[in-house]
Amino acid sequence: MNHDSLLQRITAKRDEVVALTQDLIRIPTVNPPGDAYEACARLLGERLKKRGFAVEYLRAVGAPGDRDSHPRVNVVARYEGQGAGECVHFNSHIDVVEAGPGWTTEPFGGQVKDGKVYGRGSCDMKGGLAASVIACEAILEEGLPFPGALEISGTVDEESGGFSGVGYLAERGYFSRPRVHHVIIPEPLGVDRICLGHRGVWWSEVETSGRIAHGSMPFLGDSAINHMSAFIHLLETELQPRLAGRRTSEPVEPPGARVSTLNINSIHGGQVEQHFSTDAMGRPSGDLPAPVVAHSCRAVLDRRFIAEESLDSVKAEIIAMLDELQRTRPGFQYGIKDIMSFVPTATPRDAPVVLATAQAIARVLGREPSYISSPGTYDQKHIVRTGKLNACIAYGPGILDLAHQPDEYVGIAELVDSAKIMALAALKLTRGG
Repeated sequence: MNHDSLLQRITAKRDEVVALTQDLIRIPTVNPPGDAYEACARLLGERLKKRGFAVEYLRAVGAPGDRDSHPRVNVVARYEGQGAGECVHFNSHIDVVEAGPGWTTEPFGGQVKDGKVYGRGSCDMKGGLAASVIACEAILEEGLPFPGALEISGTVDEESGGFSGVGYLAERGYFSRPRVHHVIIPEPLGVDRICLGHRGVWWSEVETSGRIAHGSMPFLGDSAINHMSAFIHLLETELQPRLAGRRTSEPVEPPGARVSTLNINSIHGGQVEQHFSTDAMGRPSGDLPAPVVAHSCRAVLDRRFIAEESLDSVKAEIIAMLDELQRTRPGFQYGIKDIMSFVPTATPRDAPVVLATAQAIARVLGREPSYISSPGTYDQKHIVRTGKLNACIAYGPGILDLAHQPDEYVGIAELVDSAKIMALAALKLTRGG
């Protein structure tokens, strides 16, 4: 089937994909706390309903973060094709991180400049969402018959684990056969790159214990912070050098993430955080410290692991170090608890969703794609683990390195090209790949 007319139609919709990207950016869906989710979901849903999609709004009642002041509202829109076939689902998260300092443009203004749309979420990933909408709308406007179904979703909380978004929907069958057969997540991995999966992650909290005492007589107490310092010293001098020597055969980008890594996310110990200051005469004018020895210290660990490691071995390695300190360091006592974990994922290169997208990239861009894995997790984890659907990739416009940065942007040419690629891939996949 010749799709030249479809591609020309998408080219002509350049201003439309820009306008939709701007509209989405201008709704500040900042997470945390989860602002304006419902407004963004309804913008998307109302648009797609006018174009013939059946639209559902699904609030994740009882899921993490959901409350009346900040309801976790997801939107799923479905368009049935002509007869039996397969469903292609485009999933995008609508939440964005805080703007932060350092912007030279209005973070939620959607400014167009030098062939780019600027704003928080432009790249990660409201530009990709807009491109997927334009792709599907162009198919319908062109009147091209297809079997199966097209679905588009806008889901919440991906930036904080996705439990109230894709995780919630996956538990209810929205990302499982026979409803859905192929999933494309338009994350900003590059317009000529197909992301097959991601590294694994284990978040945990380690707590060391001590004995409280007066700060002027620390010898009568036992500092939990000192014990935590001993643990961190082992992490830096023993574990992290070992991790740096473990390399994966998976094409993780950037190359620095092809090894196992550990990040100490935060440390909290002793007195509650305070803000100290002095006045013009040098006298204390803010909070004042209390002279105590810390009886507790907690550290949050962000351990990213490669496909060649197991979650059990990753956990055991940390626990073995803590046990060794407990045997050898007087007074060392600890507790450890899981926060969350996800194993590495990888969709096979010969999966229909990969092949169809690769073929579309070659036609639109005139070059073969590269295949990568992500250093961090994204919502593919829920689709594979809970939905049991190993037919998911990340593909979309934008440069990953710009995500969460000031002056984030997405290129307009990439928006158009990625919409063409998504449209061609979708048409092929509805017919069974």
